[in-house]
Amino acid sequence: MILLVLLASVLIAMVTIFQYREEAEDYHRERLERKEANIRKHLDYVLEETTFALETEQIPLIYKDKIFDIKKIHGLEIYLYDLEGNLLKSSQARIVKDPSHQKMPFGVLDKLRASPDKQYVVEFEENGQEYQSSYTYITDLSFKPLAILNLPYIEDDGFINKELKESLTRLGIAYFFMLLIAIALAYFLSKYITRSLNTVSQKITETRLNKRNKRIEIEGSTEEISTLVNAYNGMIDELENSAVQLAASEREAAWREMAKQVAHEIKNPLTPMRLTVQSFQRKFDAEDPQIEEKIDEYSNTLIQQIDIMSNIASAFSIYAEMPAQKDETLDVVKITKLALDIFNESYIYFFAEDEEIISKLDRTQLIRIVTNLVKNSIHAISLREPDTPTIEVHVFKKETSVCIMVQDNGLGIPEENKDLVFEPKFTTKSSGMGLGLAMVKNIVETYKGEITFISAENDGTTFTVCFPIQH
Repeated sequence: MILLVLLASVLIAMVTIFQYREEAEDYHRERLERKEANIRKHLDYVLEETTFALETEQIPLIYKDKIFDIKKIHGLEIYLYDLEGNLLKSSQARIVKDPSHQKMPFGVLDKLRASPDKQYVVEFEENGQEYQSSYTYITDLSFKPLAILNLPYIEDDGFINKELKESLTRLGIAYFFMLLIAIALAYFLSKYITRSLNTVSQKITETRLNKRNKRIEIEGSTEEISTLVNAYNGMIDELENSAVQLAASEREAAWREMAKQVAHEIKNPLTPMRLTVQSFQRKFDAEDPQIEEKIDEYSNTLIQQIDIMSNIASAFSIYAEMPAQKDETLDVVKITKLALDIFNESYIYFFAEDEEIISKLDRTQLIRIVTNLVKNSIHAISLREPDTPTIEVHVFKKETSVCIMVQDNGLGIPEENKDLVFEPKFTTKSSGMGLGLAMVKNIVETYKGEITFISAENDGTTFTVCFPIQH
């Protein structure tokens, strides 16, 4: 508001100055034209009344005394030149002639001759004073040029400048009071209206998807502010509920699918094992001469089914079959930040060098990579319990690849375990199955990417995953 008042005052002042200058130029031009027209009429009248021959050489005699009367009547100096630019007669009553007026200025005669209306005006400045000097032809009764009339005109802007100064002074006073009113109004507006907005803005700035956010409580606010606050509080509640439900739903769906698959696969070898045992019970005869052969057959059948179950257990312990890859064009920065929403730990920080990095990847698999790496960092921090736990997630470009780096200050990986980190059956968690990093490596290698890590015991671990950018 204050800036608009200042800009308006400056613009109006500029327009006013420009307008006064335009009016001054128009005034002086029109005044000179009027003066010139009246003096020409007076000069023509003298020519009509003279008894001398109407020739250029007679001009000094024709206007010998009349030129001073014309000067006194019209208030302008008058110079008469011959057609070659030499001074014939002047209204200056001087004993010694001024050499500067003995000859027309250089180039003026040529421009006067080239002028379509046979008139030429020169603007110049002398001793700090601006002048206009008009040149035009004086003709006889048959319009034959006799001489060249020169009228020097002083541009006296004293009155106009005085008017301009008074006008700007009035505008300045008016806008000064308007500025004071604008400052007062802006102050009260900021105190009354924007006080609540500042509170809301601060809370929104402090909102993080990776921690529990506080609701906004404002009393005595306007209806519009209350609507905004209620919308924010509702968003916070939905975000928290969604994070909890998403985490619970993912865990429940994963275990339900695993249990279903394992039950189905184990049930297949149990059925022939049960039938074999039942058949052996019914047909067992110790006196049968082929009893040893039947026992061998029975044992081989059981061993075969046990091997099948063992293979199923091994396959499950490695990791379940990954879902079909569904690539889509997505923003890696946005999806990585979205993957962190399910974590409530306040020490998880997200950094991105670019606002967006576009590539073709599977959204679900990208989220799995981020969540697995962050979960491992949380576990490592819980084992060490540092004074200031920190997990930093960075997303950045590296040449033609997009990289995700997860860095923590947790327990770190012992030297003897570094070669086993990506093994499917390896885990340091009491409740884990060792599938997380193996699955991550499998996804990364599917995209022809690379996963590396740097770790020092009791000093933290940094995992870096890089994918070639695909458009």
